[in-house]
Amino acid sequence: MPLLAADIGNSHTVLGLLDDGEVSADWRISTDDRRSADEWAVLLRGLLGDLIDEVDGIAVCSTVPAVLHEWREMLPRHFPDVPAVVVEPGVRTGIPVQTDNPREVGTDRIINALAAATEYGGPAIVVDFGGTATTFDVVNGQGQYVGGAIAPGLEISLEALGRRGAQLRKVELARPRTVIAKNTVEALQSGMVFGVAAQVEGLVARMIGELGAAPDDVSVIATGYLAPLVVEECGCFTDSSPWLTLRGLELVFARNA
Repeated sequence: MPLLAADIGNSHTVLGLLDDGEVSADWRISTDDRRSADEWAVLLRGLLGDLIDEVDGIAVCSTVPAVLHEWREMLPRHFPDVPAVVVEPGVRTGIPVQTDNPREVGTDRIINALAAATEYGGPAIVVDFGGTATTFDVVNGQGQYVGGAIAPGLEISLEALGRRGAQLRKVELARPRTVIAKNTVEALQSGMVFGVAAQVEGLVARMIGELGAAPDDVSVIATGYLAPLVVEECGCFTDSSPWLTLRGLELVFARNA
């Protein structure tokens, strides 16, 4: 029987049905912190249809407190017979968090680190390409989460340029023909795609240096819905795992349910 995993981010929510690490169905919807618990329940039933009756567990992580609050109300009200795990401080993940304040680390980042340590071993670096933020999370050779970095996401960066630049405008987030652009639209796209690729390569190289590991010994994993736009422009990635966070949620559910 499948597990419903929900990764609730600032821009989008990714839902997936998982069974033993395999994603059989998935959906990506906008995250709206104005949705009520009842609206979330209606949305889930509409997306899953008859599949909702096959779900035998629900695992949730969220970076949006208002949405997490509504999910806490929704789960016991609309799915009282389905075991649920909400990932938060105090929930057993199985990965030691070696940061100044472990409770302030986003649960999605810890979940990514857990999945990376489980599937690839350490040392490992996960780069998660979200619309609001691009996050970098590092697992050392002992399988411990040791920290990372947060950079502005592709979508929010492009939106800010279009809003604040007097002669700039919103453009499609796509790979341009060349790095040296011949028009404003492709110049913006070049700065976003190739600029982020260079940023990723630079940060990953610095992180590997701080780990004191040989580059060939470090797994560098790309995830997030915007990863396909950048991955091929970077030479640092060893793996691409679009469902890394959902797999991590399945691991936490198995440990806590």
